[in-house]
Amino acid sequence: MYVLQDQEAALKFNINLQKGLLLSGPIGSGKTTLMTLINQFQIPQNRFILKPARDISFEFIQDGYETIHSYSKKSFYTKGNQYHPKTYCFDDLGTEKNLKYFGNECNIMAEILLSRYDLFIQKQMITHLTTNLSATEIENHYGNRVRSRMREMFNLISFDKDTKDKRA
Repeated sequence: MYVLQDQEAALKFNINLQKGLLLSGPIGSGKTTLMTLINQFQIPQNRFILKPARDISFEFIQDGYETIHSYSKKSFYTKGNQYHPKTYCFDDLGTEKNLKYFGNECNIMAEILLSRYDLFIQKQMITHLTTNLSATEIENHYGNRVRSRMREMFNLISFDKDTKDKRA
């Protein structure tokens, strides 16, 4: 229903088509695979860039705070004379570590999510996430401010905690 933008089905299942998707569940439950498939069926202007959260940490080590801007304030593409927000799916939220850049520690994904929240409100910038973390773990790792904003930014789709690892 999300890919097809089916308003009627979305209403029935309490899905807001103006928000991103947050897939949460155990390791190996198919979250990344599902997002990859969803992306293949999107119309071109709705496709997203799938980016592992760990890779963003490595970018932060190299580029510092500019990394935050590259996934938020500088995250636009031009089509004609108009700027359009880039949609990202940050894969495996919670696998990245807090890192230091010239002695300053930063929770890079928390900062990116806070910046993208502002742009979600101002410019309808959509973000998608996959994570193995529960809501409590998200709050412990990123803070209640980020968790609160995530409620507004995402439709939560959770996989049963008893889902078996499909890679096994």
